[in-house]
Amino acid sequence: MDAFKKRKLVNNIVLILSTLAALLGLLWLFWILGTLLYKGLGSLSLEVIIGDPPSPGDNHGGLKHAIVGQTLIVLTATVIGIPLGILAGTFLSEYGKNGRIANIIRDLSDIMMSIPSIVVGTFVYALMVKPLGHFSGLAGSVSLAIMMIPIIVRTTDDMLRMVPPELREAAYALGATKYRVIKDVVYKAAITGVITGVILSVARIGGETAPLLFTSFNNNFFTLNMFQPMASLTVTMYDYAMSPYKYWQDLAWAAAILLTFGVLGANILGRVVAHKFKK
Repeated sequence: MDAFKKRKLVNNIVLILSTLAALLGLLWLFWILGTLLYKGLGSLSLEVIIGDPPSPGDNHGGLKHAIVGQTLIVLTATVIGIPLGILAGTFLSEYGKNGRIANIIRDLSDIMMSIPSIVVGTFVYALMVKPLGHFSGLAGSVSLAIMMIPIIVRTTDDMLRMVPPELREAAYALGATKYRVIKDVVYKAAITGVITGVILSVARIGGETAPLLFTSFNNNFFTLNMFQPMASLTVTMYDYAMSPYKYWQDLAWAAAILLTFGVLGANILGRVVAHKFKK
């Protein structure tokens, strides 16, 4: 066998093995999604969405407390995380540039993005829950915001650095201040990419359970008080799945499908915005 045929044979073998590995991975993915859709859609109803939490052994009730709690916790985390992340990313891009401090912050952001979420939860537990003596929805929001910030920082930094320097120079030539250049030129040129990072960071924290176990914990009653333990879809799903009641287990499947659709919708929205940005 000559060298060409040997290389072609090796290429075909690697291609077949790679395809089989990809198909094997997709098989498990479709199996999980199929099971989730089958059991989740079968358990989903209007009562599940708007109903009050069920009592033990009761076959009526819903996830209103968890849906509202999850929404409040994520929204509060977004309000905390977006300004801090965008401002920090702006500092890195427009002021720090490639300085020593900016590079240290970038390295720290990369490290924070890889920290396990349960570590963030225990950190906020020591920072807020232990001193205050009780769990709270606000502590849950802070833990999720800590996970959001590094993603937004890096995305904002990258997007702002992609803005051509000629745009800044033209604005400076017209007499604009640095603040006006950043606000009216740089942000407008990079707004789509920054929004994409924000949406993807929200999708990232939307499915987190571990940090909420140590911070907001759970609440089997409907509440809007962010300073008290608050239910979330992820923790409620975990608790109901472990319960001995069949109806509660069905609610856990419904929570799983709601959470999946929510995260999927946020990811699709992020991809659509990113696609628009590429154009």
